[in-house]
Amino acid sequence: MRTPALRRPRTRLFAAATLALAALSLTACGTNDSSGVRNEGAAPAASEPSAAASSPGAAEKPGGGSAGASGSSGTANSGHSTGHGGTGATTTKKHPAGDPGDPADRVPCSAANTKITAAPVQRPLNYMLLTVTNTGSKLCDLNNHPIVKFEGAQSVPPVMEDSKPQAVTSLKPGERGYAGIVLSAGDGSGGEGYTARSLEIGFDGSDRMARAALPAGGVHIDNSLRVTYWLSDASDALS
Repeated sequence: MRTPALRRPRTRLFAAATLALAALSLTACGTNDSSGVRNEGAAPAASEPSAAASSPGAAEKPGGGSAGASGSSGTANSGHSTGHGGTGATTTKKHPAGDPGDPADRVPCSAANTKITAAPVQRPLNYMLLTVTNTGSKLCDLNNHPIVKFEGAQSVPPVMEDSKPQAVTSLKPGERGYAGIVLSAGDGSGGEGYTARSLEIGFDGSDRMARAALPAGGVHIDNSLRVTYWLSDASDALS
């Protein structure tokens, strides 16, 4: 009989048609882009690392977004880093440029940057007060004691060591410092003495002298002449 022979070709034809339909179904699942490369669809989101995680140098800004190396949020501004978690340099507080109180700009007080006045006082007896004013533009130091040179004096008077301050007297522009001068002994133990009508004051470390006006009749001095250190308080200079 010929019936089985006819059934085999039909069976094979049915199987081939089934395979063709399956191939067409797989082709429909994928698409080709313009370059001819098959795109089988996007990978699952969990399989791709985030941009922030893939970039070790990226940091999230407080307001959202990330601060990259080229972003303005990672640059230093006014001594502080604006990048979140950054280690920007901290600027040490300094005096403003040209600040007269800046210790780094201090200079010695001298005849060139001060004005001096000399005035006898009623108490204590036979004392005179020197007042020096900083007329310069910088902080100046009154080192040690004034170099006192009266008219006709053979030497400068010695300093009273017990008047030495704990720190150097410093003057900002416009500030004043003081020193006391013992002119003569009240009991006559300083000798006969004489009347001096002019006075010059020098500063430690400088050869230049500054004139200090005396009263019209001058002042009486004798061998007991002494001076104090430069001080910041007038009462200390006269004590």
